Amino acid sequence: MSALIDGVKGNHFAVFGRAGMDMFADPIGTKSEDATQFRADLGGSSANICAGLVKLGSQAALVTTVSDDAVGRFCINRLRDYGVDTSYVRAIGGEYRTSLAVYESCIEDFQNVIYRNGAADFQVTEADMDAVRYSDFTALITAGTVFAAEPSRGATFRAFEHARAAGLPVIFDIDYRPYSWPSPEVAADVLSRAGDESDLIVGNDEEFGFMAGGIEKGLDKARELAASGKMVIYKMGHEGAITLVDGQEIRTGIYPVTAVKPNGAGDSFMAGLLASIAAGHDLRDAVLRGSACASIVVSSAGCAGAMPTTAGLEEFLSSHAGPTDT
Repeated sequence: MSALIDGVKGNHFAVFGRAGMDMFADPIGTKSEDATQFRADLGGSSANICAGLVKLGSQAALVTTVSDDAVGRFCINRLRDYGVDTSYVRAIGGEYRTSLAVYESCIEDFQNVIYRNGAADFQVTEADMDAVRYSDFTALITAGTVFAAEPSRGATFRAFEHARAAGLPVIFDIDYRPYSWPSPEVAADVLSRAGDESDLIVGNDEEFGFMAGGIEKGLDKARELAASGKMVIYKMGHEGAITLVDGQEIRTGIYPVTAVKPNGAGDSFMAGLLASIAAGHDLRDAVLRGSACASIVVSSAGCAGAMPTTAGLEEFLSSHAGPTDT
């Protein structure tokens, strides 16, 4: 585990996956079909992770493709506004389009409408991966969405090879989105391969259960991966998380909040976890800080914009009860 921890402590991340535009109904509590105004911001799981990392004092570069149009340029501009390195974001022409998410800040009957037909981020190529200067980074992060289609699937596995050659640990957020995949069978096979080739795997109980062939088998799957020498974080929603590493199972709770939406929590957890390890916190504390970041995001409108700064995280920790007992 020392190589993984050392890579995270290097605090300079190459992040692979999608950027998109989020449009969320305003004000909080407004259903999308009733809205007369929406707010726009950066979205997409990997872009959110980048924004979260940078706001917590880390360095992050996003590696992806966006459409060569106003929406793609919006995403690049917002990435730059957040301080994310866009050197490896390539704009592409044709009929490919940057993803759009339209959602609301309402927990009851929450709706998130995703537009991903002809998704531009699936057009990342092996040439894009070959162009990355891996020696500039200390760790690679990827979200599972990149593996849902070619050419980004093969290109990202190629990036794994480059990372290994450069001595970078691979951090994998399973991030299973059924609508992106041709079939559950393909998804289970490809995501399992990605897990096998990663050093740190983060996912929820449903995602590990999916990889194992049933939610009741999810924890066993996580334990199997941990037994092979990986660090695994098995998230269980309101029941907290189990971190499996070096034969240990570290159980942690959550910070209760009044949520206004469910999305963005996993991205914020990942950013908070990694930035906290990089800042010198021990693993248990880093997981708890990641959980606090998730609570902050679900209690606010938006995703990238709701990611906390270090000062905001510290203020939350000092003013909120928790974590819950496990």
